[in-house]
Amino acid sequence: MESIALKATGINKYFHDPVTIPVLKNITLDVRKGEFVSIVGKSGCGKSTLLYVLSTMDTDYEGTLDINGVQATGKSLNALARIRNESIGFVFQFHYLLPDFTCLKNVMIPALRLGKYSYKEVEARAYEKLKMFGVEDQALKRADKLSGGQQQRVAIARALINEPAIIMGDEPTGNLDSKNTGIVFDLFQKLAKDFGQTIITVTHDEDFARRSDRIIEMADGEIKSHGK
Repeated sequence: MESIALKATGINKYFHDPVTIPVLKNITLDVRKGEFVSIVGKSGCGKSTLLYVLSTMDTDYEGTLDINGVQATGKSLNALARIRNESIGFVFQFHYLLPDFTCLKNVMIPALRLGKYSYKEVEARAYEKLKMFGVEDQALKRADKLSGGQQQRVAIARALINEPAIIMGDEPTGNLDSKNTGIVFDLFQKLAKDFGQTIITVTHDEDFARRSDRIIEMADGEIKSHGK
């Protein structure tokens, strides 16, 4: 049996303003270690909401969530923050880099927060990640001086600094041209195949989804297909 990186069981979520509306309906989902999964569906189907639940950033739901065999449901906010910092790297559609900081410092921040390595070790690891994504020559530039594609690669390097088991992306190529979308896809594929990291992305890009290992289709807050 293949190892499970993430397991969600019976996830239900509601919005309550002004009336109660079901947003996620009995979502049960397993994602294997080293698998590259794309979640697709029309706008408003609940896919981004699901991703935020899976990432532990949204705790207002029914059901259970396990990350690498550890139950995340019911944990304190501090415990969840540690799970995220250690086990999950998140890539947003917008890079959310700190514009006044260098690229190197942006990548270092999550590792400095984790406090597992010395400053020098964190700096060396950050350079290593930037090199992996071909932007090490931009390390000492301010983040706002880079192109959009370079900024997103720096953001992915930041998401990887703590060697997370799972990388989640909410439309990670939504603001990129086709060339940079291809670069990001190839990077994700390499992380899954060569390093055994699990990739879970929400995307509207049909080609991006089709090239991933598995497509999970959502509609009206439900999973309609778990893919192959």
